Amino acid sequence: GRGGQGVVKASQMVVKAAVEGGLHGQFIPFFGVERKGSPVFGYLRLSTEEIRRKTQIYEPDVIVIMDDTLVGLPQTYAGLKDGGTVLINSTKPLSELGVPDCAGVVAEVDATGISERLFGQNLPNTAVLGAFTKVVGIVDRERLFAEIEATFGAENRRAAELAYESVSYLKGGEAGV
Repeated sequence: GRGGQGVVKASQMVVKAAVEGGLHGQFIPFFGVERKGSPVFGYLRLSTEEIRRKTQIYEPDVIVIMDDTLVGLPQTYAGLKDGGTVLINSTKPLSELGVPDCAGVVAEVDATGISERLFGQNLPNTAVLGAFTKVVGIVDRERLFAEIEATFGAENRRAAELAYESVSYLKGGEAGV
């Protein structure tokens, strides 16, 4: 995502909900230039087993993109495993997203549209989390949505719920919405 879109806070909420649900979780943020609007990368690990690694992830199973203007950067899809999952906040057709052929599942949600309708600005993180919960399925939906509401309020939970219901699969996964 980009600075100011809530990448760090969203990842922290996922880890908290995952740990409360009995998983192990870890988030390592990576900032280039620390300013609003600059690219922000975060490395999130979730597992049923204890996590000992404390490094970036070089071969991700899942890539979540909060801002589709980043799809042209070489590091956006770097290392995606064969059959991996890509979730993108976008309304563009698959042909414009530059997703590597190795992706097994590509899902899309208009998190920006949802956040602009509800909040009047582009704050896509909680909507993206709603889509993440549906597409990836490793974190308990209710637990994560409760964490979103406790952290940001009921309207953000609503954003997550709307995204959960409106995510669509462009490749693999469930057909359509």
